[in-house]
Amino acid sequence: MRTEGEGGSAGGPDLRHHGDAEVRDDGRNLVDLAVNVRTDTPPAWLRDRIAASLVGLAAYPDGRAARAAVAARHGLPAERVLLTAGAAEAFVLLARALKVVRPVVVHPQFTEPEAALRDAGHEVGRVLLRPEDGFRLDPALVPEDADLVMIGNPTNPTSVLHPASLITELARPGRTVVVDEAFMDAVPGERESLAGRLDVPGLIVLRSLTKTWGLAGLRIGYVLAAPETIAALERAQPLWPVSSPALVAAEACVGGGALAEAARCADQVVRDREVLLTGLARLAPTGLRVAAHPEAPFVLLTHPEATKLRTRLREAGYAVRRGDTFPGLNETYLRLAVRPPTTTTNFLQALTQATTEP
Repeated sequence: MRTEGEGGSAGGPDLRHHGDAEVRDDGRNLVDLAVNVRTDTPPAWLRDRIAASLVGLAAYPDGRAARAAVAARHGLPAERVLLTAGAAEAFVLLARALKVVRPVVVHPQFTEPEAALRDAGHEVGRVLLRPEDGFRLDPALVPEDADLVMIGNPTNPTSVLHPASLITELARPGRTVVVDEAFMDAVPGERESLAGRLDVPGLIVLRSLTKTWGLAGLRIGYVLAAPETIAALERAQPLWPVSSPALVAAEACVGGGALAEAARCADQVVRDREVLLTGLARLAPTGLRVAAHPEAPFVLLTHPEATKLRTRLREAGYAVRRGDTFPGLNETYLRLAVRPPTTTTNFLQALTQATTEP
Protein backbone atom coordinates (compact mmCIF):
# COMPACT_ATOMS: atom_id res chain seq x y z
CA MET A 1 0.00 0.00 0.00
CA ARG A 2 1.26 3.48 -0.78
CA THR A 3 0.00 7.02 -0.39
CA GLU A 4 -0.31 9.49 -3.24
CA GLY A 5 -1.09 13.16 -3.37
CA GLU A 6 -3.18 14.86 -6.01
CA GLY A 7 -2.93 12.17 -8.67
CA GLY A 8 -6.28 12.75 -10.34
CA SER A 9 -5.35 15.80 -12.37
CA ALA A 10 -5.12 15.94 -16.16
CA GLY A 11 -3.62 12.76 -17.55
CA GLY A 12 -4.78 10.59 -14.65
CA PRO A 13 -7.62 8.08 -14.56
CA ASP A 14 -10.99 9.27 -15.81
CA LEU A 15 -12.81 9.45 -12.47
CA ARG A 16 -16.14 10.09 -14.18
CA HIS A 17 -16.11 6.94 -16.32
CA HIS A 18 -18.60 4.37 -14.99
CA GLY A 19 -19.81 0.96 -16.09
CA ASP A 20 -22.95 2.27 -17.76
CA ALA A 21 -20.74 3.80 -20.47
CA GLU A 22 -20.11 0.27 -21.72
CA VAL A 23 -23.79 -0.31 -22.52
CA ARG A 24 -24.78 3.04 -23.97
CA ASP A 25 -25.08 3.83 -27.68
CA ASP A 26 -23.42 0.97 -29.61
CA GLY A 27 -23.47 -1.21 -26.47
CA ARG A 28 -27.22 -1.20 -25.90
CA ASN A 29 -27.70 -4.70 -27.31
CA LEU A 30 -24.80 -6.29 -25.46
CA VAL A 31 -25.21 -8.73 -22.58
CA ASP A 32 -24.37 -6.50 -19.64
CA LEU A 33 -21.62 -7.67 -17.29
CA ALA A 34 -20.34 -4.11 -16.86
CA VAL A 35 -23.00 -2.64 -14.54
CA ASN A 36 -23.32 -3.97 -10.99
CA VAL A 37 -27.12 -3.87 -10.80
CA ARG A 38 -28.95 -7.14 -10.20
CA THR A 39 -30.69 -8.49 -13.28
CA ASP A 40 -34.48 -8.89 -13.57
CA THR A 41 -35.13 -6.00 -11.19
CA PRO A 42 -37.00 -4.23 -9.80
CA PRO A 43 -39.24 -7.16 -8.82
CA ALA A 44 -42.94 -6.98 -9.71
CA TRP A 45 -44.08 -6.20 -6.15
CA LEU A 46 -41.72 -3.22 -6.00
CA ARG A 47 -42.74 -1.93 -9.43
CA ASP A 48 -46.36 -2.10 -8.27
CA ARG A 49 -45.58 -0.09 -5.12
CA ILE A 50 -43.75 2.54 -7.12
CA ALA A 51 -46.47 2.71 -9.77
CA ALA A 52 -49.15 3.19 -7.12
CA SER A 53 -47.29 6.24 -5.82
CA LEU A 54 -47.66 8.07 -9.12
CA VAL A 55 -51.21 9.17 -8.31
CA GLY A 56 -49.75 11.46 -5.64
CA LEU A 57 -47.21 13.31 -7.78
CA ALA A 58 -49.05 16.63 -7.40
CA ALA A 59 -48.00 16.75 -3.75
CA TYR A 60 -44.52 17.68 -2.62
CA PRO A 61 -42.46 14.73 -1.35
CA ASP A 62 -42.73 13.95 2.37
CA GLY A 63 -39.81 11.80 3.47
CA ARG A 64 -40.77 11.29 7.11
CA ALA A 65 -42.22 7.79 6.77
CA ALA A 66 -39.33 6.53 4.65
CA ARG A 67 -36.79 8.09 6.98
CA ALA A 68 -38.42 6.44 9.98
CA ALA A 69 -38.49 3.09 8.17
CA VAL A 70 -34.79 3.27 7.32
CA ALA A 71 -33.98 4.28 10.89
CA ALA A 72 -35.97 1.34 12.26
CA ARG A 73 -34.25 -1.04 9.86
CA HIS A 74 -30.88 -0.13 11.43
CA GLY A 75 -32.10 0.39 15.00
CA LEU A 76 -31.36 4.12 14.92
CA PRO A 77 -33.27 7.30 15.72
CA ALA A 78 -34.54 9.15 12.66
CA GLU A 79 -32.21 12.10 13.27
CA ARG A 80 -29.30 9.81 12.36
CA VAL A 81 -30.70 9.17 8.84
CA LEU A 82 -30.62 11.28 5.70
CA LEU A 83 -32.30 10.09 2.50
CA THR A 84 -30.48 11.01 -0.70
CA ALA A 85 -30.88 10.74 -4.45
CA GLY A 86 -28.61 7.72 -4.53
CA ALA A 87 -25.21 7.40 -2.88
CA ALA A 88 -23.79 9.73 -5.55
CA GLU A 89 -25.65 12.69 -4.06
CA ALA A 90 -24.30 11.78 -0.64
CA PHE A 91 -20.71 12.05 -1.92
CA VAL A 92 -21.41 15.55 -3.20
CA LEU A 93 -23.04 16.59 0.08
CA LEU A 94 -20.11 15.26 2.09
CA ALA A 95 -17.61 17.07 -0.11
CA ARG A 96 -19.46 20.37 0.23
CA ALA A 97 -20.60 20.25 3.84
CA LEU A 98 -17.72 18.70 5.76
CA LYS A 99 -14.98 21.06 6.91
CA VAL A 100 -11.89 18.98 6.22
CA VAL A 101 -8.29 19.86 5.40
CA ARG A 102 -6.71 16.58 4.33
CA PRO A 103 -9.19 14.11 2.83
CA VAL A 104 -7.89 10.71 1.77
CA VAL A 105 -9.58 8.12 -0.44
CA VAL A 106 -8.61 4.46 -0.22
CA HIS A 107 -8.23 3.08 -3.75
CA PRO A 108 -8.96 1.18 -5.90
CA GLN A 109 -12.58 2.03 -5.22
CA PHE A 110 -15.61 3.75 -6.73
CA THR A 111 -14.25 6.98 -8.15
CA GLU A 112 -17.19 9.33 -7.53
CA PRO A 113 -16.17 10.17 -3.91
CA GLU A 114 -12.82 11.54 -5.07
CA ALA A 115 -14.37 13.33 -8.04
CA ALA A 116 -16.89 15.03 -5.74
CA LEU A 117 -14.16 16.12 -3.33
CA ARG A 118 -12.08 17.57 -6.15
CA ASP A 119 -15.08 19.37 -7.61
CA ALA A 120 -15.61 20.97 -4.19
CA GLY A 121 -12.06 22.33 -4.25
CA HIS A 122 -10.31 19.78 -2.02
CA GLU A 123 -6.85 18.40 -2.63
CA VAL A 124 -7.28 14.65 -2.24
CA GLY A 125 -4.73 12.14 -1.05
CA ARG A 126 -4.83 8.54 -2.18
CA VAL A 127 -3.97 5.36 -0.35
CA LEU A 128 -3.40 2.76 -3.07
CA LEU A 129 -3.92 -0.81 -1.95
CA ARG A 130 -1.50 -3.21 -3.56
CA PRO A 131 -2.46 -6.20 -5.73
CA GLU A 132 0.23 -8.31 -4.06
CA ASP A 133 -1.66 -7.79 -0.77
CA GLY A 134 -4.95 -8.80 -2.35
CA PHE A 135 -6.05 -5.13 -2.16
CA ARG A 136 -6.58 -5.56 1.59
CA LEU A 137 -6.54 -2.65 4.01
CA ASP A 138 -3.75 -1.93 6.48
CA PRO A 139 -5.06 0.92 8.70
CA ALA A 140 -1.56 1.85 9.83
CA LEU A 141 -0.69 3.09 6.35
CA VAL A 142 -3.43 5.70 6.25
CA PRO A 143 -1.75 9.05 7.06
CA GLU A 144 -2.20 10.09 10.67
CA ASP A 145 -3.11 13.65 9.71
CA ALA A 146 -5.93 12.61 7.38
CA ASP A 147 -9.11 14.16 8.78
CA LEU A 148 -11.40 12.40 6.30
CA VAL A 149 -10.96 8.82 5.11
CA MET A 150 -13.25 7.28 2.49
CA ILE A 151 -13.38 3.55 1.84
CA GLY A 152 -15.79 1.15 0.18
CA ASN A 153 -16.86 -2.08 1.86
CA PRO A 154 -17.20 -4.37 0.03
CA THR A 155 -15.05 -2.38 -2.33
CA ASN A 156 -15.89 -1.67 -5.93
CA PRO A 157 -14.13 -2.83 -8.14
CA THR A 158 -11.93 -5.25 -6.16
CA SER A 159 -14.83 -7.08 -4.46
CA VAL A 160 -12.80 -7.20 -1.23
CA LEU A 161 -14.75 -7.25 2.03
CA HIS A 162 -12.65 -5.55 4.70
CA PRO A 163 -13.10 -6.65 8.32
CA ALA A 164 -15.14 -4.12 10.28
CA SER A 165 -12.50 -4.29 13.02
CA LEU A 166 -9.87 -2.96 10.60
CA ILE A 167 -12.05 -0.11 9.40
CA THR A 168 -12.86 0.95 12.95
CA GLU A 169 -9.11 1.21 13.58
CA LEU A 170 -9.17 4.19 11.22
CA ALA A 171 -11.27 6.18 13.71
CA ARG A 172 -9.58 8.74 15.90
CA PRO A 173 -10.41 12.16 17.39
CA GLY A 174 -10.89 14.81 14.73
CA ARG A 175 -11.27 12.35 11.87
CA THR A 176 -14.34 11.41 9.83
CA VAL A 177 -14.47 7.90 8.40
CA VAL A 178 -16.88 7.40 5.49
CA VAL A 179 -17.72 3.81 4.59
CA ASP A 180 -19.55 3.22 1.31
CA GLU A 181 -21.65 0.10 1.89
CA ALA A 182 -23.53 0.24 -1.42
CA PHE A 183 -23.05 -3.50 -1.95
CA MET A 184 -23.25 -4.70 1.65
CA ASP A 185 -26.78 -6.06 1.23
CA ALA A 186 -25.35 -8.50 -1.34
CA VAL A 187 -23.11 -10.03 1.36
CA PRO A 188 -24.79 -12.86 3.31
CA GLY A 189 -25.64 -11.67 6.79
CA GLU A 190 -24.19 -8.26 5.92
CA ARG A 191 -21.21 -9.33 7.95
CA GLU A 192 -18.63 -6.61 8.47
CA SER A 193 -21.29 -3.90 8.14
CA LEU A 194 -20.92 -0.83 10.34
CA ALA A 195 -24.47 0.41 9.74
CA GLY A 196 -26.14 1.06 13.08
CA ARG A 197 -22.88 1.24 15.05
CA LEU A 198 -22.86 4.06 17.61
CA ASP A 199 -19.50 3.33 19.22
CA VAL A 200 -17.23 4.52 16.38
CA PRO A 201 -16.49 8.26 16.58
CA GLY A 202 -16.75 10.17 13.33
CA LEU A 203 -18.35 7.27 11.45
CA ILE A 204 -20.53 7.89 8.40
CA VAL A 205 -22.07 4.95 6.55
CA LEU A 206 -23.57 5.29 3.08
CA ARG A 207 -26.11 2.85 1.68
CA SER A 208 -27.66 2.45 -1.77
CA LEU A 209 -30.91 0.72 -2.68
CA THR A 210 -30.16 0.83 -6.40
CA LYS A 211 -27.99 -2.27 -6.79
CA THR A 212 -29.97 -5.11 -5.26
CA TRP A 213 -33.34 -3.67 -6.22
CA GLY A 214 -32.56 -2.36 -9.70
CA LEU A 215 -33.39 1.27 -8.94
CA ALA A 216 -30.45 3.04 -10.57
CA GLY A 217 -32.85 5.10 -12.64
CA LEU A 218 -34.91 6.12 -9.62
CA ARG A 219 -31.95 7.27 -7.46
CA ILE A 220 -32.38 6.37 -3.81
CA GLY A 221 -29.88 5.88 -1.01
CA TYR A 222 -29.20 7.15 2.49
CA VAL A 223 -26.61 8.32 4.99
CA LEU A 224 -26.24 7.07 8.56
CA ALA A 225 -24.29 9.42 10.84
CA ALA A 226 -24.34 11.47 14.02
CA PRO A 227 -27.27 13.92 14.22
CA GLU A 228 -25.05 16.99 13.87
CA THR A 229 -23.49 15.53 10.71
CA ILE A 230 -26.91 14.69 9.27
CA ALA A 231 -28.05 18.24 9.99
CA ALA A 232 -25.03 19.70 8.19
CA LEU A 233 -25.60 17.48 5.15
CA GLU A 234 -29.30 18.30 5.13
CA ARG A 235 -28.51 22.02 5.01
CA ALA A 236 -26.45 21.40 1.88
CA GLN A 237 -29.32 19.58 0.15
CA PRO A 238 -31.80 21.33 -2.11
CA LEU A 239 -35.45 21.24 -1.11
CA TRP A 240 -37.26 17.95 -1.81
CA PRO A 241 -34.16 16.13 -3.12
CA VAL A 242 -35.78 12.68 -3.17
CA SER A 243 -38.89 12.11 -5.29
CA SER A 244 -42.10 10.62 -3.91
CA PRO A 245 -41.71 7.37 -5.91
CA ALA A 246 -38.16 7.00 -4.56
CA LEU A 247 -39.38 7.55 -1.01
CA VAL A 248 -42.01 4.86 -1.48
CA ALA A 249 -39.31 2.54 -2.81
CA ALA A 250 -37.07 3.24 0.18
CA GLU A 251 -39.80 2.40 2.63
CA ALA A 252 -40.67 -0.77 0.72
CA CYS A 253 -37.06 -1.99 0.45
CA VAL A 254 -36.36 -1.85 4.18
CA GLY A 255 -39.49 -3.78 5.19
CA GLY A 256 -39.29 -7.27 6.64
CA GLY A 257 -40.34 -9.07 3.47
CA ALA A 258 -37.87 -7.12 1.36
CA LEU A 259 -35.02 -7.78 3.77
CA ALA A 260 -35.78 -11.50 3.65
CA GLU A 261 -35.75 -11.39 -0.14
CA ALA A 262 -32.47 -9.48 -0.16
CA ALA A 263 -30.96 -12.12 2.13
CA ARG A 264 -32.01 -14.87 -0.27
CA CYS A 265 -30.54 -12.90 -3.16
CA ALA A 266 -27.26 -12.52 -1.28
CA ASP A 267 -27.07 -16.28 -0.82
CA GLN A 268 -27.78 -16.72 -4.53
CA VAL A 269 -24.98 -14.31 -5.39
CA VAL A 270 -22.55 -16.60 -3.59
CA ARG A 271 -23.71 -19.60 -5.63
CA ASP A 272 -23.70 -17.71 -8.90
CA ARG A 273 -20.28 -16.25 -8.19
CA GLU A 274 -18.87 -19.71 -7.57
CA VAL A 275 -20.02 -20.80 -11.03
CA LEU A 276 -18.15 -17.84 -12.51
CA LEU A 277 -15.02 -18.43 -10.43
CA THR A 278 -14.91 -22.12 -11.32
CA GLY A 279 -15.02 -21.27 -15.00
CA LEU A 280 -12.42 -18.53 -14.66
CA ALA A 281 -10.04 -20.89 -12.87
CA ARG A 282 -9.99 -23.12 -15.96
CA LEU A 283 -8.61 -20.21 -17.95
CA ALA A 284 -5.63 -19.61 -15.66
CA PRO A 285 -3.21 -21.14 -18.22
CA THR A 286 -4.13 -18.32 -20.62
CA GLY A 287 -2.87 -15.70 -18.14
CA LEU A 288 -6.29 -14.85 -16.71
CA ARG A 289 -6.32 -14.39 -12.95
CA VAL A 290 -8.85 -13.32 -10.33
CA ALA A 291 -7.18 -10.30 -8.77
CA ALA A 292 -8.61 -10.52 -5.24
CA HIS A 293 -10.82 -12.72 -3.12
CA PRO A 294 -14.34 -11.67 -4.17
CA GLU A 295 -17.16 -11.17 -1.67
CA ALA A 296 -19.44 -8.87 -3.72
CA PRO A 297 -21.61 -9.40 -6.82
CA PHE A 298 -18.67 -8.68 -9.12
CA VAL A 299 -15.18 -10.04 -9.74
CA LEU A 300 -11.98 -8.21 -10.64
CA LEU A 301 -9.78 -9.94 -13.23
CA THR A 302 -6.35 -9.30 -14.58
CA HIS A 303 -4.91 -10.40 -17.91
CA PRO A 304 -1.88 -9.09 -19.83
CA GLU A 305 -4.08 -8.36 -22.86
CA ALA A 306 -7.25 -7.27 -21.07
CA THR A 307 -7.89 -4.45 -23.54
CA LYS A 308 -7.88 -6.90 -26.44
CA LEU A 309 -10.13 -9.27 -24.48
CA ARG A 310 -12.63 -6.51 -23.82
CA THR A 311 -12.79 -5.68 -27.53
CA ARG A 312 -13.20 -9.33 -28.50
CA LEU A 313 -15.93 -9.80 -25.91
CA ARG A 314 -17.83 -6.80 -27.28
CA GLU A 315 -17.62 -8.36 -30.73
CA ALA A 316 -19.03 -11.55 -29.19
CA GLY A 317 -21.92 -9.62 -27.62
CA TYR A 318 -20.72 -9.01 -24.04
CA ALA A 319 -19.93 -5.77 -22.20
CA VAL A 320 -17.41 -5.87 -19.33
CA ARG A 321 -16.02 -3.02 -17.26
CA ARG A 322 -12.55 -1.69 -18.07
CA GLY A 323 -10.31 -1.30 -15.04
CA ASP A 324 -7.90 1.44 -15.99
CA THR A 325 -10.19 4.29 -14.88
CA PHE A 326 -9.77 3.22 -11.25
CA PRO A 327 -6.75 4.74 -9.45
CA GLY A 328 -4.37 1.93 -8.55
CA LEU A 329 -5.38 -0.24 -11.51
CA ASN A 330 -4.28 -0.22 -15.14
CA GLU A 331 -5.28 -1.52 -18.54
CA THR A 332 -4.64 -5.14 -17.52
CA TYR A 333 -7.79 -5.21 -15.32
CA LEU A 334 -11.43 -5.99 -16.08
CA ARG A 335 -14.46 -6.18 -13.79
CA LEU A 336 -17.27 -8.68 -14.33
CA ALA A 337 -20.71 -8.55 -12.73
CA VAL A 338 -21.96 -11.85 -11.33
CA ARG A 339 -24.88 -13.09 -13.38
CA PRO A 340 -27.14 -16.19 -13.32
CA PRO A 341 -25.49 -19.49 -14.36
CA THR A 342 -26.94 -19.63 -17.88
CA THR A 343 -25.57 -16.19 -18.72
CA THR A 344 -22.28 -17.03 -17.05
CA THR A 345 -21.88 -20.30 -18.95
CA ASN A 346 -22.45 -18.59 -22.28
CA PHE A 347 -20.11 -15.77 -21.32
CA LEU A 348 -17.37 -18.20 -20.30
CA GLN A 349 -17.56 -19.81 -23.73
CA ALA A 350 -17.03 -16.41 -25.34
CA LEU A 351 -14.23 -15.60 -22.89
CA THR A 352 -12.50 -18.91 -23.61
CA GLN A 353 -12.55 -18.15 -27.31
CA ALA A 354 -11.32 -14.61 -26.69
CA THR A 355 -8.37 -15.78 -24.60
CA THR A 356 -7.31 -18.58 -26.94
CA GLU A 357 -7.53 -16.78 -30.28
CA PRO A 358 -4.12 -15.75 -31.63
